Amino acid sequence: MLVKWIRCTVVDRRGFERGQRKWAGLLGEPGFRGQGGGWSRQRAGVAHTFAFWESRAFYDSFMARSHDRLAASQAGTFKDQQVRLFEYRFDVKTGFEPRFTDSDLVRVAHCRVREDRVEHFTLMQEKVWNPAMAGSPGMIRGMFAEAPANEFMILSMWRAAAEHGKYRTERVERLALRAQTETDITALTGDIVELEPSWIV
Repeated sequence: MLVKWIRCTVVDRRGFERGQRKWAGLLGEPGFRGQGGGWSRQRAGVAHTFAFWESRAFYDSFMARSHDRLAASQAGTFKDQQVRLFEYRFDVKTGFEPRFTDSDLVRVAHCRVREDRVEHFTLMQEKVWNPAMAGSPGMIRGMFAEAPANEFMILSMWRAAAEHGKYRTERVERLALRAQTETDITALTGDIVELEPSWIV
């Protein structure tokens, strides 16, 4: 499964949200699995969208045919767009599916990992981080995905902000030490995204 992560700074909120609803046109596209997104809780005016495709081939076909028509309605409503593509590797918790209707919040972590530490980083994700997140009340599902050049994305869906907040304060520092995260990564960025129900496709 291919994951497309789009982040941008919105300059015309009403126009952007109107255009966002036009992405309902993705339904019926061959290989399309689902899309959701919302507003950053940490950076004013920053929007995130996550789209899921069965394979790179289906995605490339869509980009060549229908993408520009759907995107036209949002032209001029945002700036600083960053687009990244990742390949799904494994679930965080069990049974990941690209559904957004049962969660309020998405946490996205973007890691650049040292080449000689990729294997260790991946193993720690499976053995340390996954069980901790899966055991956290309010964490619904998540996934671990990879891009070329040792880039990784960890996406987790949460039922509510308060539950995610509890997980963060209680556990993250302890887990990071156990997983030797600082030794593995060269850069870590992320965001907490409040999902907008009207953006779900």
